[in-house]
Amino acid sequence: MTLLHTPLDALHRELGAKMVPFAGYDMPVQYTAGIIKEHLHTREAAGLFDVSHMGQVLIEGEGSAALLESLVPVDVQALAINQQTYALFTTPSGGVLDDLIITRWGEEQFFLVVNAGCKTQDIAHLRAHLSGQALTVLAEHALLALQGPAARAVMHTLCPQAAQLVFMHGCHAVIDGVAVYITCSGYTGEDGFEISVPAAAAEALARRLLAIEGVQAIGLGARDSLRLEAGLCLYGHELSTEIDPVQAGLVWSISKTRREDGARAGGFPGAEVIFQRIAQKPALCRVGLTVDGKRPVREGQPVMDNAGRQVGEICSACYGASAGGPIAMAYIERALGQPGTKLQVGVRDKLLPVTVTTMPFTPRRYFRG
Repeated sequence: MTLLHTPLDALHRELGAKMVPFAGYDMPVQYTAGIIKEHLHTREAAGLFDVSHMGQVLIEGEGSAALLESLVPVDVQALAINQQTYALFTTPSGGVLDDLIITRWGEEQFFLVVNAGCKTQDIAHLRAHLSGQALTVLAEHALLALQGPAARAVMHTLCPQAAQLVFMHGCHAVIDGVAVYITCSGYTGEDGFEISVPAAAAEALARRLLAIEGVQAIGLGARDSLRLEAGLCLYGHELSTEIDPVQAGLVWSISKTRREDGARAGGFPGAEVIFQRIAQKPALCRVGLTVDGKRPVREGQPVMDNAGRQVGEICSACYGASAGGPIAMAYIERALGQPGTKLQVGVRDKLLPVTVTTMPFTPRRYFRG
């Protein structure tokens, strides 16, 4: 299979990136500093991530808000201009087709960012439900993420207007004569920004950012460990068509107006199934696990109770550089999901002790004003 390349491909190689296949793209998993140092740098200063493999889509025209509300359990109508929300494309069986971010650009104009591995199916899903609206794939746009406690000061030097943004809000702006769209958002648990920029201008913008003291290029390896410490789901791991929002601990993402007793209850795929699961609670729930000692656990390994009975399975795991040891997320029996519960993970021929832990593993530091 021929891998696709982002507009920053040459820059990644110049910076000494280790490139790996990811969602059909050749992507930097790490640079010369390595994953742990890149992770810690993002927590302490500012990391620059290339997330141009994500899908960027514009939906516009009369009925666009209603169209989106027919596909996601979110009060899209309530979004202010330049406000964004986390959303789930649900399935008729109550599972999740993908998670995404929706930003309102205009009264009937919405900017969507969808996962790289799901973007072909997501775009087809949207197209299948159009009723006169226009769908534009922003294929000639890159997406950069600037994350970390120094990100706001860095953004102030680049675009003072965007440096005033609060979490889950955005603005149209011009940087070095180039029209961009900037949101205060990200996937690390840190304060930060995502910048949608024309592909032809992406490398120049990335170089300008990297020239600012405290900004360092960060690969997908650290992006994964940062998001896991922040307790954030990754599609294909914590989310799938077989996992419903209740199991995943994402009931908060279902707007009150769209819930069973809401003003515009249901109307999205799988609504009745999801309402039933909210009421009855699924057998499994998503939890965080901290591992005793330094030996890591891995995705797919069984979680056992102290009698040796399998009660769940690891869905994501990594070394939590800020948490100070190996961490994981797992789906386990709901009755065992209380923080402090002692369990075990089967690693080859050994059982490693783990403890159910409240997430996030490290505090989220979003700027809310």
